[in-house]
Amino acid sequence: MKDLLWDKTLSVDVPEIDQDHRRLLELFNRLGHAVEDGEPQAYVEATLDELISCTGWHFQHEERLMEKHGYPGLQEHRAEHQELITSGKALRQQLRQSGACPSPQEIAFLEHWLTGHIYGADMAMGAYLAETMEL
Repeated sequence: MKDLLWDKTLSVDVPEIDQDHRRLLELFNRLGHAVEDGEPQAYVEATLDELISCTGWHFQHEERLMEKHGYPGLQEHRAEHQELITSGKALRQQLRQSGACPSPQEIAFLEHWLTGHIYGADMAMGAYLAETMEL
C-alpha cells in the first residue's frame, strides 16, 4: 500500500481545514499499515473507528465554517458528508460481521472516499471560505 502524502494539490487554502485533512491522511496511512503488517483485528477495527470518528468531527468542523460564512453549497456539501459517513460505517459493520480486515479494494475505496471528497467538494468550499474568511 502506498501512503497518501500531503502536498499542495490537497490544500483547500484554509489552514484549519488543511490541518484536519493532514490528520485524516495520517489515520488512513496508519490503517493501511496496520492491515499490511497483519496487526490484530481489534487494532485494525480501532484504527478504522478512529478514522471514521475523526472524519465525522472534521465534517462538523467544515459545516460550522460553511454555516458561519454563508457558503451557498452547504446543503449539498452536508449531504455528501452524510453519504460518506454512512458508507464508512457500513464498511465498518461489514468488517465486524465478517471478522476480516479490510481488503486492498476496501482500502482503495477509503482512499477514494477521502481524496475524492477533498479534490471535489472541499476545493469549491475552500475557495469560497478563503475569500470570505479573514485568514
